[in-house]
Amino acid sequence: MTLPTDHPLVDGRTASAPLIRAYRGDRPEVTPVWFMRQAGRSLPEYRELRVGTQMLDACLTPSLASEITLQPVRRHGVDAAIFFSDIVIPVKLAGVDVEIVPGKGPVIANPIRTAADVAALRPLDPEALAPITEGVALTVSQLGTTPLIGFAGAPFTLASYLVEGGPSKDQLRARTLMYSDPHTWAALLNWCADVTGEFLKAQVLAGASAAQLFDSWVGSLSEQQYVRRVAPHSKRALSHLRGFDVPRVHFGVGSGEVLHAMHSIGVEAMGVDWRIPLDEAERRLGGGVPLQGNLDPALLGAPWHVLEAHVIDVLERGMLAPAHVVNLGHGVPPETDPDVLTRIVELVHSR
Repeated sequence: MTLPTDHPLVDGRTASAPLIRAYRGDRPEVTPVWFMRQAGRSLPEYRELRVGTQMLDACLTPSLASEITLQPVRRHGVDAAIFFSDIVIPVKLAGVDVEIVPGKGPVIANPIRTAADVAALRPLDPEALAPITEGVALTVSQLGTTPLIGFAGAPFTLASYLVEGGPSKDQLRARTLMYSDPHTWAALLNWCADVTGEFLKAQVLAGASAAQLFDSWVGSLSEQQYVRRVAPHSKRALSHLRGFDVPRVHFGVGSGEVLHAMHSIGVEAMGVDWRIPLDEAERRLGGGVPLQGNLDPALLGAPWHVLEAHVIDVLERGMLAPAHVVNLGHGVPPETDPDVLTRIVELVHSR
């Protein structure tokens, strides 16, 4: 399968966009910048729009998801939009009872703990992805030459939510299952890989010009655990994009110890969190890998002269990579002053 002829990468709208060039390792004249979680809680226009609407309902209402996706592009002048959704959306669309609890995150009504639980999981019906396809197409029609990034949660992070029943600091139940019942673990991660892979594929077919796989909880794994029990499933998730000439980015929180292994699943660019500097990330990856990151979200609330020095330092370290996309080392904190993000974009573009 190939991209449709009216896809932005095919018809030329985004093929030479700074973000796409950078992801492919071709350093553009101006360093591109966008922010994880740039759409959402930090924007007053988002909070106003979300009044009376639950998070997952907003994600599954195409016009609402599209408008929220576009808000930070208009406000900040970033070089990419990322589709407003949630990593548990494909899980919900496959029939799992999950809700986003304010202040806590995704909560699974009936956690997956046994082989029978895994066997009862249903495959994702492609028709259930219609709200995603519609939302992406609506967004792309308004973005012009600005690329849209599709995104999905990596299988380990989805499995962690399913097994733990919600967010967990150390994923103990999930990692216990990984060792105590490796066959059930593999079956669960294969299911996660397929639903999240189809979610990503739907976004790309509808017009996303890049794809990012998030592994929020990968920092709880050793390199050996990741390579043996997780990486093959992340690779399977990305296999749903086979045949599409779309740059793929992989990002994990606390991923310093597994950075090289994460890149080895077959992606063009690597996102780096704030814990290791970009020059060290470049060294660990062995050179030649486009990097994305890695401003410390904590500094968004610091005095401007402190933040400015940090942004410049990140830019300088990013020069060692073949190309660099400026981003945060994780998401925008909800209390962030939106004007600070706009100011960062202006600084990056001026250097």
